[in-house]
Amino acid sequence: MSLTGALYNAFSGLKANSRAAALVSTNISNATTESYGRRELAVSAGAVGSHGGVVINGVIRHSDPVLMADRRLSDASMGAAGDMYAFASRMEDLVGETGTPGSLTDRVTALENALINAASNPASTQRLENISTTANDLAKTINTLSDEVQVARQSADATIARHVQTLNETVARLDEINDDVIKANSTGGDVSTLLDERQRLIDGISEIVPLRVVARDRGEIALFTRGGAVLLDGRPMEVGFEPTLSIGAGMTLAGGQLNGLTLNGLDVNSTDAGMFAGGSLGAQFELRDVATVERQSQLDGIARDLIERLGPGGPDITLGATDPGLFTDAGIAFDPLNEAGIAGRLEINSLVAPGSGEAWRLRDGLGAATQGEVGDASLLTAISAALEEPVLPGSTSLDSVPRSFINQVSGFASDVVGTRVRAENERAFTISQNTGLKELELSKGVDTDQELQRLMQIEQLYTANAKVMSTVDQLLERLMSI
Repeated sequence: MSLTGALYNAFSGLKANSRAAALVSTNISNATTESYGRRELAVSAGAVGSHGGVVINGVIRHSDPVLMADRRLSDASMGAAGDMYAFASRMEDLVGETGTPGSLTDRVTALENALINAASNPASTQRLENISTTANDLAKTINTLSDEVQVARQSADATIARHVQTLNETVARLDEINDDVIKANSTGGDVSTLLDERQRLIDGISEIVPLRVVARDRGEIALFTRGGAVLLDGRPMEVGFEPTLSIGAGMTLAGGQLNGLTLNGLDVNSTDAGMFAGGSLGAQFELRDVATVERQSQLDGIARDLIERLGPGGPDITLGATDPGLFTDAGIAFDPLNEAGIAGRLEINSLVAPGSGEAWRLRDGLGAATQGEVGDASLLTAISAALEEPVLPGSTSLDSVPRSFINQVSGFASDVVGTRVRAENERAFTISQNTGLKELELSKGVDTDQELQRLMQIEQLYTANAKVMSTVDQLLERLMSI
């Protein structure tokens, strides 16, 4: 080999080692950076005459697409489970633990105790007013639960709108990166940074909807949901959604009062069986259109049961067929055809509301013209019996099993707790699965110990090439001096 060939070989080696050292430095500095793919210099032997040196072929960005796909599906499952758990936990907190002061069951127990206490001394105005207070507290607690359910529905609707906006913005940015990758590949540029950004963007929406990434020609990708919706394939698709400003208890997607998703202007299935199910977006539809609707229906059934037990035809014989009973629909008689949302409209009759000064009507009857015998506890006893009597509920949202009112409420509270337990277990499982996949993915990322070893090897190679250049330089000097 000639001196010139040796010099060229050493020079190309120095150049490759300098580039490799820079990549190792970049790997180490980004060891904890999300969506960063470990870089490695791709080199090959050159072939120029009797010498060729080292040819830099580009930069290899390492990633495991199969593992990454599994982790992204896990991200979506974790997002959905987290949303469902948050609602279930909130409902449990609002219903309260049985026996805890202020809980729903405690409100019912307080009313029953107030009735028993007043029946032992019906002449006591204070005891009668305590019935009014506890009954009003029960109505307000049911109102609060109903209001919170509707707040959760409204929040889910707004969250859907935010998710859709994030999806559209991200897909548009991914389309731009596709163009940038194609351009960089055509000019031989390094696309690693673009691929990092692309991965970061896809990871950012992986909790919203489960995704499938398909590689296309020239380095671009296509993006689909697991349910088959095309988000990006040559051009970005637009997901559409119109939020509802105010959601009422009787408004549903099936009834046409609430909006679903569209894809490029065409309606798509927005339920669990739809193309966008499986992630946080699907969970928000599940909350808005299923979970909260079921909770509202149960609360409405409980409110209706309470109204009908103590309404016309019940223990108070002074009530006419169209008169409001002890509990009313916003002050008027309850209409069974208007059950939706009754839990939010439930009120104690204004005749015996706290501060009305007519608590005696609880003893003598809401329709009584004047006060009766102050020692007569028959109506108070009858009201207690009506609450304790196992009756078949009039609402189809409750189980068709005769139960006392406290058992209806306890059954609802138990169902709320059971839902929270199941949601918590599902959330714990998805978190554990996601953590394991992330750890496995990170284990295939940057290993700082390995990178440092590689850096030591590069240093040795650099020193060897530098020594060759130094030796060639000395030989050339001797030749020039002859």
